[in-house]
Amino acid sequence: MKIAVIGAGTMGNGIAQICAMAGHHVVMRDIDQKFIDNAFSSIEKSLSKFVRKGVITEKEKEETLSRIKGTLQLSDCRDAEFVIEAVIEDLNLKKDIFRELDALLPHEVILATNTSSLPVTELAAATSRPDKVIGMHFMNPVPLMKLVEIIRALTTSDETTQKTVELTTQLGKTPVEANDYPGFISNRVLCPMINEAIFCLYEGIGTAEAIDTVMKLGMNHPMGPLALADLIGLDVVLAVMNVLYTGFKDSKYRPCPLLVKMVEAGHLGRKTGKGFYEY
Repeated sequence: MKIAVIGAGTMGNGIAQICAMAGHHVVMRDIDQKFIDNAFSSIEKSLSKFVRKGVITEKEKEETLSRIKGTLQLSDCRDAEFVIEAVIEDLNLKKDIFRELDALLPHEVILATNTSSLPVTELAAATSRPDKVIGMHFMNPVPLMKLVEIIRALTTSDETTQKTVELTTQLGKTPVEANDYPGFISNRVLCPMINEAIFCLYEGIGTAEAIDTVMKLGMNHPMGPLALADLIGLDVVLAVMNVLYTGFKDSKYRPCPLLVKMVEAGHLGRKTGKGFYEY
């Protein structure tokens, strides 16, 4: 199968990698060549780690890389048989891309979005094929994490869901279905927990180290919620909390003021070198 991945960032290049590892031909599109170059560098490093660990051979690594083509032209995706969009979490941008893809691709092609919290039903409504739009929420880092949250829009057909579940399984991932409500399952549970940990820090209940240690040693979490927020990106956590707060109009989803201030200061976690910890 030929799969188009729209967006070559952290999630996009990870998705492109696992699709190519599973034997599919991938066209990975972004708007700047530097993003494409960075994506291939990340994929090469990831595959090299798999070679060192004996998961794949050097030949399999080269074959995987040969199945991925980078492009700046959306028109190069016109012969794709399945599309996975993985651009930044901007609803209007995603709608624009879905409209373009809808006009470009044959009507039977499924359009999937990797959104972590935005309404899939609203994206579907921007197209002439709302029954063939679905959410495929991969987890970061994509090559290692087994879960893919499959989000059905109100209009998604059973056939689209079945085909998406089958592809997810073929990629070596575990599909879990969720309906299209703010945050789906994963972020509906995860981000309020992180937000509450930030409130604990904000209110002086404990230090960042104390809060994370309690959750690691007391609750058996592999990573504390504040360290996890730094890994995800505080801007991403805030964006999800705003989606939950706007979607449910419930004060329990109010973003912690400390989270808001840290994002305003540009302290976004690992990607900027400073969040709740320094990197």
